[in-house]
Amino acid sequence: MATATRTDWVKALRPLLKKYKGEKHPLEYRDVYQLLVMVLLSARSSDAHINSIAPALFGAYKDIRALSLAAPSDLFPYLKGVINFGHKAQWLVKIAQQLKSNRGIPMNMEGLTALPGIGRKSANVILREAGRPAEGIVVDLHTVRVAGRLGITKEKDPEKIEEKLMEILPRQQWDAGMAMSFLGREICRPKPLCEICLMRKVCAYYNKEVKPEMLKKAKNAGKK
Repeated sequence: MATATRTDWVKALRPLLKKYKGEKHPLEYRDVYQLLVMVLLSARSSDAHINSIAPALFGAYKDIRALSLAAPSDLFPYLKGVINFGHKAQWLVKIAQQLKSNRGIPMNMEGLTALPGIGRKSANVILREAGRPAEGIVVDLHTVRVAGRLGITKEKDPEKIEEKLMEILPRQQWDAGMAMSFLGREICRPKPLCEICLMRKVCAYYNKEVKPEMLKKAKNAGKK
């Protein structure tokens, strides 16, 4: 009995990495301070919404020092529509008081994840956008969906997915998480556009769910 062929993900993900090489994150930041603030605020809120509120927020608080002088409640008028805005305002002020200036922003995983409200996903995004060497792999909700559909892992927990990706991919391919995120935003949406996806040849979801259904419909149409 023949066994299923295991996908060589190092090879299979190369076209995806090539497609999104150097692609900037959708958050519209101007410096690392703005990037840090916006990444923290974007947890469970859309990038588009954070982009829309950012100009007013940064007009009032142009840097870490200005933010350190604020009370959390001072930020509330600028965070309308941001999920969990109360806690996020507290975290931002605590971070600013701890770092004191933009120069104090740590540029490594250990330092970033020690800050209130910053987990591994956020830290990975900050390091990527700041052009620093990858210390991990970005796994956001889009990456979770795409990794599962491709068949890379059945895990749903972002940290376990990151561990799996770091295990199977060489460090030079660790931008695969963000590449999968871009794919999830543009093509592999909750209702995917499989017909235009460059990953469909190696995609478990496409080959097990979508393609058989397409062939079935074509066969039935031919009988009419």
